[in-house]
Amino acid sequence: MSIPALGLGTFRLTGQTVIDSVRNGLDVGYRAIDTAQIYGNEVEVGQAIEESGVPRNELFLTTKIWTENLSRERLIPSLKESLTKLHMESVDLTLIHWPSPADTVLVAEFMLALAEAKEQGLTKQIGVSNFTIGLMQRAIDAVGVKEIATNQIELSPFLQNRKAVAFAQSQGIHITSYMTLAYGKVLKDPVIQAIAKEREATPAQVALAWAMQLGYSVIPSSTKRVNLESNLAAQSLHLSADELARIEALERNDRLTSPDGLAPAWD
Repeated sequence: MSIPALGLGTFRLTGQTVIDSVRNGLDVGYRAIDTAQIYGNEVEVGQAIEESGVPRNELFLTTKIWTENLSRERLIPSLKESLTKLHMESVDLTLIHWPSPADTVLVAEFMLALAEAKEQGLTKQIGVSNFTIGLMQRAIDAVGVKEIATNQIELSPFLQNRKAVAFAQSQGIHITSYMTLAYGKVLKDPVIQAIAKEREATPAQVALAWAMQLGYSVIPSSTKRVNLESNLAAQSLHLSADELARIEALERNDRLTSPDGLAPAWD
């Protein structure tokens, strides 16, 4: 099962806000939704999906295991709790959200537990998030590269994460980009704005199209229906080689997500 190129993210959205975002997203055509245990919105995401009337078999739902649930004893029970909140028998993709701080739980332990969750039918695919090259290699050593569907990492025109991307792609691991718009900073960039003007597109469409054209999946979020519709239209924008090169030149290693005590030593 392939991972959809464009999905709807729900990071930082809670309560009625996330319900409205997911319902509007499904209404305008999104069929992939990304959530996580730590977001505290799995109940609302499940409610929005139920109320939307979209059949379950048309959806691709991702959740992520939080660090306190990485032990072999906690991982599967915590995923079952997530499924209860989501009102789902299974999700399509389950990720390790962050590697265990200070290796408190070894990569092999949580990857084997995640693989067991897949064997039990709790999730159709498994993967990782915020993993460096070294961590990806340890995950591969634990369960085999064919088990790892994706590595979801911060990636934008300003942080292109080339070393991690190159390694993942060399192994056949798909890349999912989060924060592709860099909290909106990308939308203000003169190069992105110029390409958008030339193409009669929005800056967000340009940035999302750039990532998808490189083969990444993207999961932007929005609380506004008009932006949800606009972002979805990025799938039909095809950038030229020159435009891709202009965006490639924006790399500046501008990482925005690197929480103390949680982030690994980045490549």
